[in-house]
Amino acid sequence: MKISKILNNKKVTVSFEVFPPKEWAKIADTKKVISEMVQDKPAFMSVTYGASGTTSGYTTEIAKAISQGGVTPLSHLTCLTSTKEKINCVLDELEANGVENILALRGDIPKDFVMCEGQYYHHAYELVNEIKARGNFCIGGACYPEIHPESGNRVEDIARLKAKVDCGLDFLTTQMFFDNEAFYRFREMCAIKEINVPIIAGIMPITNAKQIKRSVELSNCSLPKKFEKIMERFGENPDVMKQAGIIYATEQIIDLMANGVNNIHIYTMNKPDVAHQIMEGLSAIINE
Repeated sequence: MKISKILNNKKVTVSFEVFPPKEWAKIADTKKVISEMVQDKPAFMSVTYGASGTTSGYTTEIAKAISQGGVTPLSHLTCLTSTKEKINCVLDELEANGVENILALRGDIPKDFVMCEGQYYHHAYELVNEIKARGNFCIGGACYPEIHPESGNRVEDIARLKAKVDCGLDFLTTQMFFDNEAFYRFREMCAIKEINVPIIAGIMPITNAKQIKRSVELSNCSLPKKFEKIMERFGENPDVMKQAGIIYATEQIIDLMANGVNNIHIYTMNKPDVAHQIMEGLSAIINE
């Protein structure tokens, strides 16, 4: 099923993100994670695309496992470090395997990466145009509630996002954020600029203190005082921090839903137990 149809039915949806293994020998472990997660009946599940396309084949294999588990798959596709030829091969592969949803991403710039002109897409909107030309895929894009790290300011960031959406995106998924007020401000600015596609709120349950530094770097997000206090109080105790992180993420999602945000995407870090506990905490709300 196309994700645009899932999102447009106006019901509350919760989806999961997983990542493929770095080695084929561990593909069975990841498939076991998938088999556990599909039992919680997420609206769909996304699977990431390895840096430089190194696990692109694994991405398709995991997407197939998600589909076989009865859940709609969403395949990430990163263009910056994959040649145009490679991108087209991956699109052929996804199409051949019945994957009809793609999250089109530029990707991070690797250190010392040299791009050969004409062989690569420089921006996500170029990838969107390429996928759109095929006509068969539902296409999503990424957005930053607290400004893309490479944007000069919010006005510039929203203008670039609007241009990307106008290329033919069907929905947007945010990078993780921990301050709902930042998301509400972002949502308001998108509405003002007539960015009218569904915006899925991306939530990362922080279950250990080591996660937070990398998470903040990737998403350019701020940490509310409430969250900082949780880290200070419980960060040295792994079991307690895990419980506190799950509770914080669940409360964050409840607040979003209470404020009219119907679509939530959980960055699960391949932890079925974390995803399950959040879904248990939302069970009556999801089925309202």
